[in-house]
Amino acid sequence: MATSAVPGAIDALLAILRAAPALAEVRIVDGPPSVNLTDRHRIYVGWSPGAEQAVDITQDFASTGARTRDEDFSIACYAETRAGDKDMTLRRAAAFELLAAVEDALRATNDAPTAPTLSGTVLWSHLTAGSLVQEQSDAGALAGLSFTVTCRARI
Repeated sequence: MATSAVPGAIDALLAILRAAPALAEVRIVDGPPSVNLTDRHRIYVGWSPGAEQAVDITQDFASTGARTRDEDFSIACYAETRAGDKDMTLRRAAAFELLAAVEDALRATNDAPTAPTLSGTVLWSHLTAGSLVQEQSDAGALAGLSFTVTCRARI
């Protein structure tokens, strides 16, 4: 019996995002960033700047008899876009386009009917929170969106 649905859910979320046509030009990263930041558009799963944890988890008994448990968890994620120019309007719009592509990838479609269940690893998942960051540097404009994918599973 599994003690948590988190490992399978993260793997499924990564696979769904990597298969999404709208994210074909985006680097989907498992966990925190590496030193190579040359990709202009990135989505991190299981990491967000300033977050102290990759996933918050709570569990409780699903019913009397203690045979199953409900697990609620939130996966910290981060979408970032950068360019060599100083146009913050374009970066901000691009960051929200990345978030929209994530949200679309998590919706059920004819091609991906199990996307909201992260390929059957959870009962449901959806975006529940976000926070915009913007920076200007010698390297140009950067816009990032920390966001949360919240899930419920039965284990």
